[in-house]
Amino acid sequence: MARAGRKLDSYDETDVRVRANPRGSRPRTKSRPAHEDAAVGMVITVDRGRYTCLIQDKKKSRTVTAMTARELGRQRIVVGDRVALVGDLSGSPDALARIVRVEDRTTLLRRTADDTDPVERVLVANADQLVIVAAFTDPEPQPRMIDRCLVAAYDAGMEPLLCLTKADLVIAWQEDAVLDMYRPLGLPIVVSANGSGAEGLAARLAGRTSVLVGSSGVGKSTMVNQLVPTATRATGRVNAVTGRGRHTSSSALALELPGKQGGWVIDTPGVRSFGLAHVDVNRLIDHFPDLAEGTGNCPRGCQHDSMAPECALDAWVAEGHADPARLASLRRLLDARLSGEPTVTAAED
Repeated sequence: MARAGRKLDSYDETDVRVRANPRGSRPRTKSRPAHEDAAVGMVITVDRGRYTCLIQDKKKSRTVTAMTARELGRQRIVVGDRVALVGDLSGSPDALARIVRVEDRTTLLRRTADDTDPVERVLVANADQLVIVAAFTDPEPQPRMIDRCLVAAYDAGMEPLLCLTKADLVIAWQEDAVLDMYRPLGLPIVVSANGSGAEGLAARLAGRTSVLVGSSGVGKSTMVNQLVPTATRATGRVNAVTGRGRHTSSSALALELPGKQGGWVIDTPGVRSFGLAHVDVNRLIDHFPDLAEGTGNCPRGCQHDSMAPECALDAWVAEGHADPARLASLRRLLDARLSGEPTVTAAED
């Protein structure tokens, strides 16, 4: 209200009283705390925005539940990540810590929904070995799915290992037909029959961080239960009509291997597709070493797809240097990427 005796039009900006805002008196800054005293843990499973992390220090090993701090924004955190944690690190049932930093990753296993999908799905971080689990039968082996996993492993800088299960359900020539396709690659292979074979696989996993990938029903969870008796991962049967397994593992889980050498095994849900849109199409041939050797006589600029004129890979395969199924798998990948048509579902393979 204007004071008596003074007209309203006589006021100017000097008459405005500014009261300091106690909350806004300090200058704002974009700098964030460094959290140098944060504890470092490993993410062993993720469930609806809550991260179970294992902290191993001089006191004792313990698992803590954590959520992401606001400063991380939308940064994706996956199983295998090493993260910095602050807050309540006691590990008690009601405790909740905060993830304030994701440490540098050594490897990152990725896939896409199909070969044209630009959205990457990060599966696991910091694993150094990819165990491709496939069955000789029930469900039938899918060589193109195996090839896709091999490409993903090589692209991520991981060493692949092929684990073939249910050898007791097929006869010798059927087993050899699958093995002969991958023996020329020098790829380490472990064969499991009637639930046995975990010992040979355990020897190759010792002291390493390995992730198991494969279709539903091939026996990943059964294998994990043999490797880590305390795991109690749910197992299921293959549908007799569709020939597909039912998803029994709903999320990835990292488990520490028993024994002096230690190591980690990461079980993942069964996958029905493994898109490779994130892999440079010009490097796909490099991930088929048995075929890459035969490109020396290809004309300049040859893309090695099914429409490539005078591609030398046809003669290379005809001379017996590589399996025809491998060339068909490579060209299927190349055709899908070069044509822009989404082609990837394992059921089609």
